[in-house]
Amino acid sequence: MTNESVTKHSFSLTSTQLYSILLLFPLSVFFLRKYAFSANTNSTSPTSGNISSNNSSNGPDKDGKNEGEQTKSIMQPAREDLLPPKDDPYTLEQLKAYDGSDSSKPIYVSIKGTVFDVSRKTDVYGPGKAYNIFAGKDGSRGLGMSSLKTEDAVPDWSVLEEKDKKTLDDWYTFFEKRYNIVGRVTDMPSTVASFVVSHSSAANSNL
Repeated sequence: MTNESVTKHSFSLTSTQLYSILLLFPLSVFFLRKYAFSANTNSTSPTSGNISSNNSSNGPDKDGKNEGEQTKSIMQPAREDLLPPKDDPYTLEQLKAYDGSDSSKPIYVSIKGTVFDVSRKTDVYGPGKAYNIFAGKDGSRGLGMSSLKTEDAVPDWSVLEEKDKKTLDDWYTFFEKRYNIVGRVTDMPSTVASFVVSHSSAANSNL
């Protein structure tokens, strides 16, 4: 084989290798990005903000936003400037006035009978927003079920399975560390009324 032939053969091999690398590089990037996205959207904890409208732990929210957008909306660090908890009484009927439809009133969300002021997150709990279904009511069952269905946003959470009760407790802790407690619901269903926490002693201890 002449030197010219060897040179041509070597150049041919180099070109083939280069073409293979160029072909595989975009595929490698695609699979790496796909793996990273899957890892980031696999959380179902309250801090990830993942509640779906079809009872699954992942999926689009009520407004059709993708899960990443919804997570970005609800994720927030715990606050250290919360006011002492209040123990003002509210009935479920009175609570309806604080659903965000009246801009002159705050937005309240009740969890297990504890009323939280979520007014500063109107982009999440305001009218037409993803979590507005929980505004102006106690929707504990829906939170425990990770559901955005209207029929699930009710105060009686006694029927929840143990794993869902744990999820509900996690949501309570999440809210407790981020929103001011302004009162409690006085007419929760009898099946869960005994679990409503009174914050009067906590309020007095902070005076």
